[in-house]
Amino acid sequence: MTSVASVVSGSESLADKVERVFRGLVIDKRRLPASQLQKRGVPAYVGEWLLDTLVPGRGELTEEEARKVREWAEKYVPGPNDQQIIKHRLLQGEVIKVLTPVQVEVSLARATRSAKLRLLGIEDAAISDELPTRYPDLLRHGMWGIVELLSTGDGVAIQSFRPMQASLDLGLYKEARQEFTLDEWLRLMLTSMGYAPEAFTAEEQLWLIARLLPLVQKNLHLVELAPKATGKSYFYENISPRVRLVSGGNITPAVLFVNNATGQWGLLARYAVVVLDEVQTLKFEKPEEIIGGLKGFLANGRLTRGGLHEASSDCSFVMLANVPLDEKQEPIIQQNSLVDYLPEFMRETAFLDRIKGLLPGWKIRKLSKEAFANSVGLKADFFGDALLTLREDLEIDQYCARRIRLRGNRPYARNEIAVQALASGMMKILFPHGRVSDWDFRHYCVEPAVQLRQGIWDLLYQLDGEYRQWDRLIEAEIVPMS
Repeated sequence: MTSVASVVSGSESLADKVERVFRGLVIDKRRLPASQLQKRGVPAYVGEWLLDTLVPGRGELTEEEARKVREWAEKYVPGPNDQQIIKHRLLQGEVIKVLTPVQVEVSLARATRSAKLRLLGIEDAAISDELPTRYPDLLRHGMWGIVELLSTGDGVAIQSFRPMQASLDLGLYKEARQEFTLDEWLRLMLTSMGYAPEAFTAEEQLWLIARLLPLVQKNLHLVELAPKATGKSYFYENISPRVRLVSGGNITPAVLFVNNATGQWGLLARYAVVVLDEVQTLKFEKPEEIIGGLKGFLANGRLTRGGLHEASSDCSFVMLANVPLDEKQEPIIQQNSLVDYLPEFMRETAFLDRIKGLLPGWKIRKLSKEAFANSVGLKADFFGDALLTLREDLEIDQYCARRIRLRGNRPYARNEIAVQALASGMMKILFPHGRVSDWDFRHYCVEPAVQLRQGIWDLLYQLDGEYRQWDRLIEAEIVPMS
């Protein structure tokens, strides 16, 4: 991305402006679905990087471009049935080149480090000291990249590793925002997420944007209740390698927090965002220990199990649950409230109070063919990195903490903290340059934040009489600038 001070005529299209301002960091969002890469298990943030490397350009993929991508993928992207073939070729003495995620783990007891390439069924590949030092994310949550493997007398070894990387200058990203009107920037955000802005109402657009909040804010915890086919899990799975979507399987304290036997930290320590998909169908082992650990983590960002290990984490925690709708497109309340769509052990009010907001995904229409992006947006790897880097922008956090106060007879302190955090997240997404009028600040940041927190507060108010000593409705005011 280069300096964005240039001015063009009013006839410039939004797509042309996006390309001019962001240069090589954009992609036509129609190209990835046409490539069929995701059918081979490649997430969008990898697929778009690969397309830009192999067949850069704008517009839908041509037959020749699609053929080139398909042939490359067949050669270098391993499928689920290719594990034994790859291992056989390694034993034959071949050097194998593949696109795959790599995770490095260190054993202090054995004074060794090994690489896990789970798509290939390889758990203990040798790796040089230099690669984890150069790319520390290999140790944190793993990285996608092009790997060259060879078989040695002691097993499989990584000969070379070239990660996918996007360049990011947050200062220029903020400067770029000044080139766009609010409407243009909102459309760019939605397109970059993979949605077609014109397919959604203004209200739906803001709820879609709210899915970005856990990325731009540290320790911002959300619940989203939505019917199937609204794209909630698809977005989280495809935005960044630092976002981990958990769908299916057993959830244990060791998986979430730390394995006390090995000292291996769990998901909440290694990722920026952890998302539990279809949370009501997941299997939780030792639910009492899980809810106890989560309450401590959600309250103060500390991870521990039995006092044996302790660490801090700024991970955001998201729970997604499917809800059926009635003929008015409202959630069907099975028993008492929306909380019934969460696992029973997560219905404790002390736990729910630590969730910042409830995203009403039922207010977002189900995705049709017309709902998917059909224009130029930011490449997913760059977009995800930009959002996650905005977590470090404390100026906006401080601005919202100074300017937002709850009014009423007895406002609840945690509601104010939650509204400030949610509004700050909306401001980072829509006004990352920090320039916002009071009207826009209220309409696009504060009011959505109040609605998100009100969803949680309604549950607490209904479930526990203790909360009824405070104001029923959350009302926020904007403090004038001094």
